[in-house]
Amino acid sequence: MLKFEKMSKNYGSMYNCWLNYKKCTNSELKEQYRKVCGHIVVNDNSEIVHTAVEELKSALKEIMDIDPVITDKKLTSSYLFIGTADDAKSFKLGIEVNDNLVKGSFLVKNIREANYISLNIIGKDDVGVLYGVFNFIKAMSMGKELSQVDTLEIPRNQLRMINHWDNISGEIERGYAGKSFFFSDNKIVKDMSRIKDYAALLASIGINGVSINNVNVHKLETKFITEEYLADIEPIADVFRTYGIKTYLSINFAAPIEVGGLSTADPLDEGVKQWWKNAADTIYKYIPDFGGFVVKADSEFRPGPYTYGRNHAEGANVLAEALKPYGGLVIWRCFVYNCLLDWRDRTKDRAKAAYDNFITLDGQFMDNVILQVKNGPMDFQIREAVSPLFGAMEKTNMILEFQAAQEYTGQQKHVCYLLPMWKEVLDFDTYARGKGSLVSKVVDGSLFNSKYGGITAVSNLGDSECWTGHPLAQANFYGLGRIAWNPELSSEEIAEEWVKLTFGSDSEVVEKVVSILMQSREVYEKYTSPLGIGWMVYPHHHYGPSVEGYEYTPWGTYHYADWKGIGVDRTVATGTGFTAQYHEPVASMYENIETCPEELLLFFHHVDYTYKLKSGKTLIQHIYDTHFEGVEKVEEFTEAWKSLEDKIDEDTFKLVSDKFNIQLKDSIEWRDVINTYFYRRTGIKDAHGRKIYY
Repeated sequence: MLKFEKMSKNYGSMYNCWLNYKKCTNSELKEQYRKVCGHIVVNDNSEIVHTAVEELKSALKEIMDIDPVITDKKLTSSYLFIGTADDAKSFKLGIEVNDNLVKGSFLVKNIREANYISLNIIGKDDVGVLYGVFNFIKAMSMGKELSQVDTLEIPRNQLRMINHWDNISGEIERGYAGKSFFFSDNKIVKDMSRIKDYAALLASIGINGVSINNVNVHKLETKFITEEYLADIEPIADVFRTYGIKTYLSINFAAPIEVGGLSTADPLDEGVKQWWKNAADTIYKYIPDFGGFVVKADSEFRPGPYTYGRNHAEGANVLAEALKPYGGLVIWRCFVYNCLLDWRDRTKDRAKAAYDNFITLDGQFMDNVILQVKNGPMDFQIREAVSPLFGAMEKTNMILEFQAAQEYTGQQKHVCYLLPMWKEVLDFDTYARGKGSLVSKVVDGSLFNSKYGGITAVSNLGDSECWTGHPLAQANFYGLGRIAWNPELSSEEIAEEWVKLTFGSDSEVVEKVVSILMQSREVYEKYTSPLGIGWMVYPHHHYGPSVEGYEYTPWGTYHYADWKGIGVDRTVATGTGFTAQYHEPVASMYENIETCPEELLLFFHHVDYTYKLKSGKTLIQHIYDTHFEGVEKVEEFTEAWKSLEDKIDEDTFKLVSDKFNIQLKDSIEWRDVINTYFYRRTGIKDAHGRKIYY
């Protein structure tokens, strides 16, 4: 079995994230845990259960100063039992675990006997045991008494993934936290210690799948599915396996040509079909639990089935057929659009592309194909509508794609807690089968009885000491796992958990950091782009204010600002017709400017600057006010953080302070550029006479 030290010791507390175990100083609580946790009863019959035992031993030692005795015999004194439902039966614990629970479920239960107490962590399967152990460690870290740890946890989503956009060069596309910890200098890393630490972080929040390379697959990465590279990928998969995590690879649809020497990659060609089957045979020889392929095809110049006059279902199914015998999945991204639009033609709309490309294919995909759909129809903006594909395809598996990497939300220089945005998406009612047809029910499979579904996110991780570049961005990493496990959790609950686990339970720290996180998404929106219009960034690197950076490009990300108004008319009556892609009553709500939610006003309508919002303000005054307010809030964040200096470890405090200094400087730039642009467009002055650079 693989053995590593728990969390690399040459790093500070930032590196350990929410597994930053602190010594318990409550003597009564320590004694309570000592009585029960001094002996661990376990049938260590699997690699994953072994991992659970090692993680639990480490946590008990670091938090409670307990060095437990491990035994495979049931005791007649107090003990902690960990094992599967089958183990519980063989040990005759008298605890019933529902046979119908899904994989990864677990039960934590105290039992008081006449003379002793047993605490039982019982998983539906071995990975459920691991999740149960991490749940118990979390409760212990937060100072809960043993009587408070009882729980039954059932994951809502089968697939809970992270997509890395790492290149073998070591660079990360849209990476804001250093370089890759999988690859360096065109080689796959040999040292697995950091990957092991990463696996522990993932398992602790219930993540069960990782694709390790960029969806834009380059020349060398195209060979990852060949023996030349699989021997070096195998050790990574071995580490992940011990934590119940499956390894996935992003593949190049043109691989049969580029590495196979074929003359075509036509998915209906018999030679191509056989080539993919042979490739699958090779992969599973090295990685027997390989999860499957992540595919970006026919988008942004990536090769795909359109080259051969085939559709996406035909393209995905050739891969699915190859993986089917092994239980592998094809995760086919729906980020597909004509990226050479003409800005002169206002009838064309990039937002419509995913729906238009896929809606007619419902029911044509094999059952081990999952369509990966971005949360919005554009591209991870701070505010955009929910993708209408959710609820539109009743016979097709779907996984929801978020972007933890803050490409358009401050690039991990600005604090921007994304959970409120993600919750809005999951709680959005599609009305596909009447009221209550939430996106969360589409992707967990319950609405349409789908075979597979789940939630994934583009990674915000790199080799920085704190993993995410900005320590507060760890909250998005943590939150992804929590909300994928249970979409019913609130953004605030998740934030509070993360703060307590990361910084401790000091009430001032919890209150101030949670407050910063909970306001941060709206604050970022205030000083950047208003009312759902999005973009207004420098092309290519997507950072900083460039109001017309994309306005005359072929990328289809226009705001159409003129002297009179701004916004994209996406109505059926006078615009692109995008609103018709939604079910009623959503379509009518967005169609009508009076009922359209104001936070999405400019996403759906071209609006005069003098239009009065429900607040009584004109649109132009709202733009001025929010941009001034946004900077003021960043100033408040900065001062709130400064007040915690004596309560946060020195390295973390300094790094976050440095980030707030950057955020304040850049938010001022955003405010001044945006306000000046709109004043020069309109000639309308700020009603409050504040400084605008006329």
